[in-house]
Amino acid sequence: MSRIIAGRAGGLPLRSVPGTGTRPTTDRTKEAMFSWLSSRGWLDGTAVADLYAGSGSLGLEAWSRGAASVLFVEKDRRAASVCSANVRAVAQALRSPVPQVIVRPVDAVLDQLIAAGHPAEAATGPAGPWDLILADPPYPVEGEELHATLERVVRALVTDGLLVLERSARSAEPSWPAGLEPVEQRTYGETSVFYCQRVG
Repeated sequence: MSRIIAGRAGGLPLRSVPGTGTRPTTDRTKEAMFSWLSSRGWLDGTAVADLYAGSGSLGLEAWSRGAASVLFVEKDRRAASVCSANVRAVAQALRSPVPQVIVRPVDAVLDQLIAAGHPAEAATGPAGPWDLILADPPYPVEGEELHATLERVVRALVTDGLLVLERSARSAEPSWPAGLEPVEQRTYGETSVFYCQRVG
C-alpha cells in the first residue's frame, strides 16, 4: 500500500487504483523526487497541479510537505474515485478544505486554462497557472503527442515554474518545446524523472 512519506500527513496510508491501468510511482522514487524538490524550495507555499494523477499520491505528497494548493486531473473515473477518496482523507488529516479533482483529459484542462487567457504573471491558485506541475503520463504517450502536451504545460506554468515529468528509463528523452528547459534528469530504478523549468 502507498502512503504519504513525510510532512504534516506523513505515514497516512493511501488507497491504490485496482488493476493494471495505472502505474503508481514507487515510494523509493517518490521519496527521491520530493527530497530534490524540498531541498530546492519547490514545495513551501506553492500552487501545484498533479496531472495524470492516478491515486493522487504525488500531489498529496506535495500538499503534505507544504504546498499551498493542489489541483488533481485524472480522466479515468475509477482512478479519479480513488484519488478523491485519498484527497478527502488527507484533507481530514490536515484539517483543510478538500482540493478539487477534475475528471477530464489533461489536454482539455490545459486548453481551458490557456483559452481563459491567464497570463503567466497572474496570481497562482487551483485554477492555474501553477508554480509546480507534476506529470506522470502513460508511457505510450510519447513523440508528437507528448510534445503537444508539453507545449500546453509551458503555458500553464508561471515564469520560472517547474515541471517534474516521469518517463520510463528505457524511453528516449522527450522533445522539449520552446520555453521549457531541462534542469536535471535523475533515474530511479525503472523510472527517469526530468526536472524542467519554464524560461522566457
